[in-house]
Amino acid sequence: MSPLTGLPTDLAAPVLIVKIDNVGSARPQTGLMAADLVYVEPVEGGVSRLAAVYQSQVPPVVGPVRSIRRTDLQLVANFGRPALAFSGQAPQLRPLIDQSAAVDVSAPPRPDAYSRQGPHSAPHNLYANARRLAPAGAPPVDIGFEFGPTPKGGQPVEATSVSYASTQIGIEWAPAQRRWVFTMDGTPLTAAKGDRPGAATVVLQRVEARPTDIADATGTTSSFARTVGGGEAVVLRNGHAVQGTWSRPAPHTPTTFNRPDGSPLPFASGPVWVVLVPAPPE
Repeated sequence: MSPLTGLPTDLAAPVLIVKIDNVGSARPQTGLMAADLVYVEPVEGGVSRLAAVYQSQVPPVVGPVRSIRRTDLQLVANFGRPALAFSGQAPQLRPLIDQSAAVDVSAPPRPDAYSRQGPHSAPHNLYANARRLAPAGAPPVDIGFEFGPTPKGGQPVEATSVSYASTQIGIEWAPAQRRWVFTMDGTPLTAAKGDRPGAATVVLQRVEARPTDIADATGTTSSFARTVGGGEAVVLRNGHAVQGTWSRPAPHTPTTFNRPDGSPLPFASGPVWVVLVPAPPE
Protein backbone atom coordinates (compact mmCIF):
# COMPACT_ATOMS: atom_id res chain seq x y z
CA MET A 1 0.00 0.00 0.00
CA SER A 2 1.11 3.55 -0.66
CA PRO A 3 2.57 5.36 2.37
CA LEU A 4 1.09 8.55 0.88
CA THR A 5 -2.53 7.46 0.30
CA GLY A 6 -3.05 4.03 1.87
CA LEU A 7 -4.12 2.72 -1.55
CA PRO A 8 -2.47 0.11 -3.79
CA THR A 9 0.45 1.44 -5.81
CA ASP A 10 3.64 0.30 -7.49
CA LEU A 11 6.10 0.80 -4.64
CA ALA A 12 8.99 0.74 -7.10
CA ALA A 13 7.72 3.90 -8.83
CA PRO A 14 9.57 7.11 -7.97
CA VAL A 15 8.34 10.19 -6.08
CA LEU A 16 8.18 13.61 -7.74
CA ILE A 17 7.42 16.78 -5.78
CA VAL A 18 6.49 19.92 -7.73
CA LYS A 19 6.16 23.50 -6.44
CA ILE A 20 2.95 24.94 -7.90
CA ASP A 21 1.72 28.52 -8.05
CA ASN A 22 -1.54 29.27 -6.23
CA VAL A 23 -2.27 32.98 -6.71
CA GLY A 24 -5.43 33.94 -8.59
CA SER A 25 -3.59 34.67 -11.82
CA ALA A 26 -2.14 31.14 -11.84
CA ARG A 27 -5.42 29.27 -11.47
CA PRO A 28 -6.71 26.89 -12.65
CA GLN A 29 -3.64 24.72 -12.27
CA THR A 30 -2.72 21.68 -14.31
CA GLY A 31 -1.96 18.28 -12.77
CA LEU A 32 -3.43 18.68 -9.28
CA MET A 33 -6.05 15.98 -9.89
CA ALA A 34 -3.30 13.33 -10.06
CA ALA A 35 -1.45 14.30 -6.87
CA ASP A 36 -1.32 11.76 -4.03
CA LEU A 37 -0.50 14.47 -1.52
CA VAL A 38 -0.59 18.27 -1.59
CA TYR A 39 0.87 20.70 0.94
CA VAL A 40 -0.53 24.23 1.15
CA GLU A 41 2.13 26.63 2.40
CA PRO A 42 2.20 30.29 3.45
CA VAL A 43 4.77 32.36 1.58
CA GLU A 44 5.70 36.04 1.38
CA GLY A 45 2.93 38.57 1.18
CA GLY A 46 0.51 36.24 2.92
CA VAL A 47 -0.28 34.25 -0.22
CA SER A 48 -0.07 30.48 -0.63
CA ARG A 49 1.83 28.02 -2.78
CA LEU A 50 1.43 24.29 -3.20
CA ALA A 51 3.86 21.39 -3.05
CA ALA A 52 2.24 18.52 -4.97
CA VAL A 53 3.56 14.98 -4.47
CA TYR A 54 3.17 12.41 -7.27
CA GLN A 55 3.86 8.69 -7.08
CA SER A 56 0.89 6.45 -7.89
CA GLN A 57 0.26 8.39 -11.10
CA VAL A 58 2.22 11.09 -12.90
CA PRO A 59 0.38 13.44 -15.26
CA PRO A 60 2.05 14.57 -18.48
CA VAL A 61 2.05 18.26 -17.51
CA VAL A 62 2.11 20.01 -14.12
CA GLY A 63 2.05 23.71 -13.32
CA PRO A 64 2.39 26.61 -13.21
CA VAL A 65 5.72 25.81 -11.56
CA ARG A 66 7.21 28.37 -9.19
CA SER A 67 10.29 28.79 -7.04
CA ILE A 68 11.28 26.93 -3.91
CA ARG A 69 11.27 28.21 -0.32
CA ARG A 70 13.13 27.24 2.83
CA THR A 71 9.88 25.66 4.04
CA ASP A 72 10.05 23.15 1.17
CA LEU A 73 13.55 21.96 1.92
CA GLN A 74 12.64 21.03 5.48
CA LEU A 75 9.27 19.66 4.42
CA VAL A 76 10.63 17.19 1.86
CA ALA A 77 13.54 15.95 3.97
CA ASN A 78 11.58 12.94 5.22
CA PHE A 79 10.59 11.81 1.70
CA GLY A 80 13.88 10.02 1.16
CA ARG A 81 15.28 10.99 -2.23
CA PRO A 82 12.41 12.45 -4.26
CA ALA A 83 12.79 14.38 -7.50
CA LEU A 84 12.10 18.04 -6.66
CA ALA A 85 10.82 20.32 -9.44
CA PHE A 86 10.79 24.11 -9.14
CA SER A 87 11.49 27.16 -11.26
CA GLY A 88 14.38 28.64 -9.26
CA GLN A 89 15.47 29.78 -5.82
CA ALA A 90 16.95 32.66 -3.85
CA PRO A 91 20.79 32.49 -3.81
CA GLN A 92 20.75 31.88 -0.05
CA LEU A 93 18.95 28.57 -0.60
CA ARG A 94 21.44 27.05 -3.02
CA PRO A 95 23.65 25.55 -0.28
CA LEU A 96 20.60 23.98 1.37
CA ILE A 97 19.47 22.51 -1.94
CA ASP A 98 22.94 21.06 -2.55
CA GLN A 99 22.92 19.50 0.94
CA SER A 100 19.41 18.09 0.51
CA ALA A 101 18.81 14.44 -0.35
CA ALA A 102 16.21 15.54 -2.90
CA VAL A 103 17.22 15.37 -6.56
CA ASP A 104 17.22 18.83 -8.15
CA VAL A 105 15.19 18.63 -11.36
CA SER A 106 14.43 22.35 -11.47
CA ALA A 107 14.16 24.40 -14.62
CA PRO A 108 17.77 25.71 -14.76
CA PRO A 109 19.44 22.27 -15.07
CA ARG A 110 16.54 20.65 -16.94
CA PRO A 111 15.29 23.20 -19.50
CA ASP A 112 14.30 20.32 -21.80
CA ALA A 113 11.49 19.42 -19.36
CA TYR A 114 9.92 22.88 -19.00
CA SER A 115 8.04 25.20 -21.32
CA ARG A 116 6.07 28.42 -21.14
CA GLN A 117 2.54 27.92 -22.38
CA GLY A 118 -1.13 28.45 -21.67
CA PRO A 119 -3.30 31.47 -20.97
CA HIS A 120 -1.29 33.00 -18.13
CA SER A 121 1.50 35.55 -18.43
CA ALA A 122 4.98 35.13 -16.91
CA PRO A 123 5.87 34.18 -14.25
CA HIS A 124 2.63 32.19 -14.00
CA ASN A 125 3.04 30.18 -17.21
CA LEU A 126 5.93 27.75 -16.65
CA TYR A 127 4.88 24.10 -16.94
CA ALA A 128 6.84 20.90 -16.31
CA ASN A 129 6.86 17.65 -18.26
CA ALA A 130 6.37 15.59 -15.09
CA ARG A 131 6.90 12.22 -16.77
CA ARG A 132 10.31 13.33 -17.94
CA LEU A 133 11.31 14.51 -14.45
CA ALA A 134 9.85 11.80 -12.21
CA PRO A 135 12.35 8.99 -13.03
CA ALA A 136 15.11 10.95 -11.28
CA GLY A 137 13.42 10.32 -7.93
CA ALA A 138 13.57 7.31 -5.64
CA PRO A 139 10.62 5.14 -4.51
CA PRO A 140 8.44 6.29 -1.60
CA VAL A 141 9.36 5.85 2.05
CA ASP A 142 7.32 5.97 5.25
CA ILE A 143 6.54 9.63 5.99
CA GLY A 144 4.48 8.84 9.10
CA PHE A 145 0.91 8.68 7.79
CA GLU A 146 -1.37 5.92 9.09
CA PHE A 147 -4.61 4.90 7.39
CA GLY A 148 -7.56 3.17 8.99
CA PRO A 149 -11.14 3.39 10.25
CA THR A 150 -12.64 6.71 11.32
CA PRO A 151 -11.69 7.33 14.96
CA LYS A 152 -14.43 7.96 17.49
CA GLY A 153 -15.03 11.37 18.99
CA GLY A 154 -14.91 13.50 15.85
CA GLN A 155 -17.23 16.45 15.43
CA PRO A 156 -19.40 16.76 12.28
CA VAL A 157 -18.09 19.50 9.97
CA GLU A 158 -19.60 20.67 6.70
CA ALA A 159 -17.05 23.39 6.00
CA THR A 160 -14.13 25.22 7.57
CA SER A 161 -11.44 27.65 6.46
CA VAL A 162 -7.86 28.74 7.03
CA SER A 163 -6.73 32.34 6.64
CA TYR A 164 -3.30 33.53 5.61
CA ALA A 165 -2.64 37.28 5.51
CA SER A 166 -3.71 37.54 1.85
CA THR A 167 -5.36 34.19 1.17
CA GLN A 168 -8.56 32.50 2.36
CA ILE A 169 -8.58 28.72 1.97
CA GLY A 170 -12.03 27.14 2.19
CA ILE A 171 -12.54 23.41 2.79
CA GLU A 172 -15.95 21.83 2.19
CA TRP A 173 -17.20 18.27 2.62
CA ALA A 174 -18.85 16.92 -0.54
CA PRO A 175 -20.88 13.98 0.80
CA ALA A 176 -21.94 12.64 -2.59
CA GLN A 177 -18.28 12.36 -3.60
CA ARG A 178 -17.00 11.34 -0.14
CA ARG A 179 -14.21 13.89 -0.31
CA TRP A 180 -13.23 17.41 0.63
CA VAL A 181 -13.08 20.14 -2.02
CA PHE A 182 -11.54 23.59 -1.82
CA THR A 183 -12.11 27.24 -2.47
CA MET A 184 -9.39 29.85 -2.80
CA ASP A 185 -10.34 33.42 -1.91
CA GLY A 186 -14.01 32.51 -2.20
CA THR A 187 -13.74 30.88 -5.64
CA PRO A 188 -13.99 27.09 -6.13
CA LEU A 189 -10.59 25.57 -6.87
CA THR A 190 -10.81 23.78 -10.20
CA ALA A 191 -8.37 21.95 -12.42
CA ALA A 192 -7.51 23.19 -15.89
CA LYS A 193 -9.99 20.71 -17.39
CA GLY A 194 -12.78 21.85 -15.08
CA ASP A 195 -12.79 19.12 -12.42
CA ARG A 196 -12.37 19.98 -8.74
CA PRO A 197 -9.30 18.59 -6.97
CA GLY A 198 -10.29 16.89 -3.75
CA ALA A 199 -8.95 14.90 -0.83
CA ALA A 200 -10.17 12.02 1.31
CA THR A 201 -8.28 13.58 4.23
CA VAL A 202 -7.35 17.18 4.97
CA VAL A 203 -4.91 17.90 7.79
CA LEU A 204 -4.75 21.32 9.39
CA GLN A 205 -1.23 21.30 10.81
CA ARG A 206 -0.45 24.23 13.10
CA VAL A 207 3.17 25.28 12.70
CA GLU A 208 5.54 28.03 13.76
CA ALA A 209 5.99 30.56 10.95
CA ARG A 210 8.63 33.24 11.10
CA PRO A 211 10.29 35.68 8.69
CA THR A 212 13.63 34.86 7.10
CA ASP A 213 16.45 37.04 5.78
CA ILE A 214 15.27 36.36 2.21
CA ALA A 215 13.17 38.91 0.33
CA ASP A 216 11.57 38.87 -3.11
CA ALA A 217 12.05 41.43 -5.87
CA THR A 218 9.59 43.81 -4.19
CA GLY A 219 11.39 43.62 -0.86
CA THR A 220 8.71 41.44 0.79
CA THR A 221 10.26 39.09 3.33
CA SER A 222 9.90 35.35 2.76
CA SER A 223 8.51 33.28 5.64
CA PHE A 224 9.60 29.89 6.95
CA ALA A 225 6.93 27.46 8.16
CA ARG A 226 8.66 25.03 10.49
CA THR A 227 7.56 21.39 10.12
CA VAL A 228 10.05 19.93 12.60
CA GLY A 229 8.92 19.84 16.21
CA GLY A 230 5.30 19.36 17.17
CA GLY A 231 1.99 21.05 17.72
CA GLU A 232 -1.76 20.85 17.30
CA ALA A 233 -3.45 19.25 14.32
CA VAL A 234 -7.00 18.71 13.11
CA VAL A 235 -7.73 15.79 10.80
CA LEU A 236 -10.77 16.22 8.54
CA ARG A 237 -12.15 12.96 7.19
CA ASN A 238 -15.57 11.46 6.42
CA GLY A 239 -17.31 14.75 7.18
CA HIS A 240 -15.83 14.97 10.69
CA ALA A 241 -13.03 16.87 12.43
CA VAL A 242 -10.82 14.97 14.85
CA GLN A 243 -8.49 16.85 17.20
CA GLY A 244 -4.93 15.67 17.60
CA THR A 245 -1.27 16.54 17.60
CA TRP A 246 1.68 16.16 15.23
CA SER A 247 5.29 15.30 16.00
CA ARG A 248 8.45 15.25 13.92
CA PRO A 249 11.59 15.19 16.08
CA ALA A 250 14.10 15.74 13.26
CA PRO A 251 14.05 16.58 9.52
CA HIS A 252 14.67 13.02 8.35
CA THR A 253 12.11 11.41 10.66
CA PRO A 254 8.44 10.78 9.80
CA THR A 255 5.67 13.14 10.89
CA THR A 256 3.26 11.27 13.13
CA PHE A 257 -0.29 12.31 14.01
CA ASN A 258 -1.86 11.19 17.27
CA ARG A 259 -4.98 11.57 19.40
CA PRO A 260 -4.62 13.44 22.71
CA ASP A 261 -4.23 10.05 24.46
CA GLY A 262 -1.21 9.25 22.29
CA SER A 263 -2.89 6.69 20.04
CA PRO A 264 -2.39 7.04 16.26
CA LEU A 265 -4.78 9.31 14.37
CA PRO A 266 -5.54 7.46 11.12
CA PHE A 267 -6.38 9.07 7.78
CA ALA A 268 -8.97 7.93 5.26
CA SER A 269 -7.48 6.10 2.28
CA GLY A 270 -7.06 8.37 -0.72
CA PRO A 271 -5.43 11.68 -1.58
CA VAL A 272 -4.30 13.83 1.35
CA TRP A 273 -4.00 17.61 1.55
CA VAL A 274 -2.02 19.15 4.42
CA VAL A 275 -2.62 22.84 5.12
CA LEU A 276 0.20 24.43 7.12
CA VAL A 277 -1.56 26.79 9.53
CA PRO A 278 0.67 29.48 11.08
CA ALA A 279 0.32 29.45 14.86
CA PRO A 280 -0.36 32.81 16.49
CA PRO A 281 2.76 34.37 18.04
CA GLU A 282 3.24 33.66 21.73
